[in-house]
Amino acid sequence: MASRPTRLVVNADDLGLHASLDAGILRAHREGIVTSATLLAMGPTAREAASLARAQGLAVGLHLALSTRLAPAAPAHTVPTVAPDGRLRGSWADFAKAWLTGQVRREEVARELDAQLQHARALGVEVDHLDGHQHLHLLPGIRPLVESMAARERLPLRWPDALPRVGWLRTPGPALKTTILTVLARTAPRAPHGVRRVSAGGVFEAGKLDEAALLSALDALPSGDFELGCHPGEGTPHVPEDPAWTYGWQAELDALTSPRVKARLRERGVQLHSYATLASAT
Repeated sequence: MASRPTRLVVNADDLGLHASLDAGILRAHREGIVTSATLLAMGPTAREAASLARAQGLAVGLHLALSTRLAPAAPAHTVPTVAPDGRLRGSWADFAKAWLTGQVRREEVARELDAQLQHARALGVEVDHLDGHQHLHLLPGIRPLVESMAARERLPLRWPDALPRVGWLRTPGPALKTTILTVLARTAPRAPHGVRRVSAGGVFEAGKLDEAALLSALDALPSGDFELGCHPGEGTPHVPEDPAWTYGWQAELDALTSPRVKARLRERGVQLHSYATLASAT
């Protein structure tokens, strides 16, 4: 029996966080292989980014956020343990520690995530999938909340469960984080009825998905449906919400628009999709 084709969603995270990131994402869609983006609904440039994406025909999902010092989508006084000083916590590690030590109320997380979805739709986004900023949707206790939303809204969910590769050993820090996420994803209970989890990679390469790394990731693609996450941007922007954050945004943009990368996809017969076209083609 013939093997299944590889159908790939190339999804750019953090739309709406900074104008330079938005510009890189939109260019990577116009000139490169990006087929999808996920919006930080409370981001400072979210309104304009949503409008530009819609005009360009870029598919957009929701990047559910519980960190990176954004203002909450829900009124701050209704989510005091999620946004203790009127802002979300500074990092994924800060939130994870607070959540796992019982400092964050479950009902407030549910309220905030629902408010983010409603806000994205108010900006005119036809949300076609869900994922988690810094993959916090995989945390024990957070996962059921996000999967409940996915089931209710009939939206697919990013599921970063890519198996480790030998080359990861050269950079132990990202390798450890990625492996932990893979373990959380692969040991989670079966998805609830109505929830479609789409396997995803790109976690290990986040911020350093240059041309060589992208070609390597494409060569490792399995058959079936898969998402590759990426973070294109123009230049080296300063992001006030996370001032220490330094990614190789421009290098990722260059890779995603590279003729060699496009040729590799053609050679391998990889079909590019958005989440919506994946669903319609199933």
